Amino acid sequence: MFVVSAPSGTGKTTLVERLIEGVPNLRMSRSYTSRPVRAGEIDGVDYHFISRARFDAMIGADEFMESADVFGNLYGTALADTERVLARGEDLVLVIDVQGARQVRERGIPATSIFVLPPSFAILERRLRGRSQDDEAQIRRRLAVAREEVGAFREYDYLVINDELESAVERLRSIVIAERASRRATGSEAERIIETFADDRTKQARSGA
Repeated sequence: MFVVSAPSGTGKTTLVERLIEGVPNLRMSRSYTSRPVRAGEIDGVDYHFISRARFDAMIGADEFMESADVFGNLYGTALADTERVLARGEDLVLVIDVQGARQVRERGIPATSIFVLPPSFAILERRLRGRSQDDEAQIRRRLAVAREEVGAFREYDYLVINDELESAVERLRSIVIAERASRRATGSEAERIIETFADDRTKQARSGA
């Protein structure tokens, strides 16, 4: 499992969507949210849109692996959805904020964490204003939260700077490939191969004969 976090407006969702297109057997988790559907969004594709009452009920039933209040709206990753994907042998990318990533760590769930930074504060502000999704008060609030969140990069395993889309996607791809080849990820397969090198005497000793 991979966790990707970034300040609002950095472009983390776009990066991960492009990553998924170029890496086989990799899926992006779809979060649940209590916020209204925006123009062009599709339920079950962009998010699972649910009422705040249902969201609160899912929290009460401990159905979320992580959840957070982000600018007045609730977002969360369902534990059952995550387990279902991983059980199929697929790798999963969670695009979540700093609060959610901390909850994943607190639960002790194994994951490779990646923090995405914009090239500068000025560029982040330009990107937020260019999206035309927020009014001035919301933009200022997002920028204020970004100032608080950027220092959290020290809590993550990797750092990617989204200075140019294709280059940043390639860096993400390199991280995924490297982690898939790590001893942690391939240990059981390596043990199976090593077992084929054992001579008959070693095999008998291991079996207790």
